[in-house]
Amino acid sequence: MAVVDTDRIDMADIGDEPTLDELFAWLEPVPEGFKVEIVEGTVHMSPQRDTHWRIILAIIKQLLPRFADDRLLSDVRIDFGEGNGFAPDVVKLFDSARKDGRGRWLPEHVEFVAEVFCKGTATSDYGPKKEAYATAGVPALLIVDPYTGRCLLHSEPKDGEYHKKLVVDFGLDVDLTGTSLDLVLKTDAFPRD
Repeated sequence: MAVVDTDRIDMADIGDEPTLDELFAWLEPVPEGFKVEIVEGTVHMSPQRDTHWRIILAIIKQLLPRFADDRLLSDVRIDFGEGNGFAPDVVKLFDSARKDGRGRWLPEHVEFVAEVFCKGTATSDYGPKKEAYATAGVPALLIVDPYTGRCLLHSEPKDGEYHKKLVVDFGLDVDLTGTSLDLVLKTDAFPRD
């Protein structure tokens, strides 16, 4: 008959999963030129690319004339459920959004997200991140792919998925007039990789 050391078992059961705050604290400082996100509890670190930044800038330039600059964010952490600490490339907050008691934005504050596709984050952008945004009810998600020269607009979130998808080639306009943003986004200045 085997003898079980219950003290040893108790010790193994004591440790809990680290919180997102603990994980991000362990990752500081992030090397210059890198972006860090946690997707489904897994740390993703990707280098910032010139093409990536120029697309982000082109989107923000088009949003600034319509929306207050304090309603626009880039690479700012927002937690989208347990195990998901994202730093979206571009966020447009609802005008009524206010930070919570910890000084953070919440998923329900987010009106629009633009993610610029990166080969290293492809499975996250098209999978768990898209699902987390839909589950949070983010009205519009734009995934910009500089490799294919296409934008994918996802809208009408319900039950954890988007029910409408629009594919637009670079050079054509992304029509967001059917969303709460009510604008047309030009893509002719988006560079390709």
